Amino acid sequence: MNRLCLEADHKRKTKRVTIHPGEYYVSNTSVVISTLLGSCVAACLYDPVNRVVGMNHFLLSSERNIENIPVCATESGRYGVHAMELVINGMLKLGAKRENLSAKAFGGGSLYQTHHGSGGFFRVGEVNSHFIFEFLKNDGIPIIAYDLGGNTGRMIRFSSDDFSVLVRRFRKSDTPSLLKKEKEVWLKSIKQEKQESVEPDLWT
Repeated sequence: MNRLCLEADHKRKTKRVTIHPGEYYVSNTSVVISTLLGSCVAACLYDPVNRVVGMNHFLLSSERNIENIPVCATESGRYGVHAMELVINGMLKLGAKRENLSAKAFGGGSLYQTHHGSGGFFRVGEVNSHFIFEFLKNDGIPIIAYDLGGNTGRMIRFSSDDFSVLVRRFRKSDTPSLLKKEKEVWLKSIKQEKQESVEPDLWT
């Protein structure tokens, strides 16, 4: 094989990207997007016609789930809506069409003890799982596959080549650093939400 062929093969190598809580990534080239999920949820979106993909990793900030009210309509739900719109709008800029989008969703594990003083964090996985179903239904995006809930964490790899998602489950004892990071992100977002609720809106 000559040098030109070797360079062409090198250029075709699949890019690998890892995202963390609060992040997202979109692409219209060959890529594998990975992330680790505890109570967080990741939505893997793709337009198979224009071959554009995207993934986000979000954690709703709610301390509680308000009964009989859709999660998308709650104060914390706006964080999830924002996370979804970021990845969708990013994909649209790369040539995707909203009517072509399909989704796969993962995460939302219950990895925390349900004792008093936990601040409701043990329910975050459940709330996140409810949210992603609500959002996709409201937005008319079909959910092709999902692996949500349970008492395990997940490592996922989303491939743009065939839109498949590899899922590996793990126990909470296997990645204590992930759980610590998730709780830090959750507590930070709770603090921010409370500050925004008492600060007056400024119109300019």
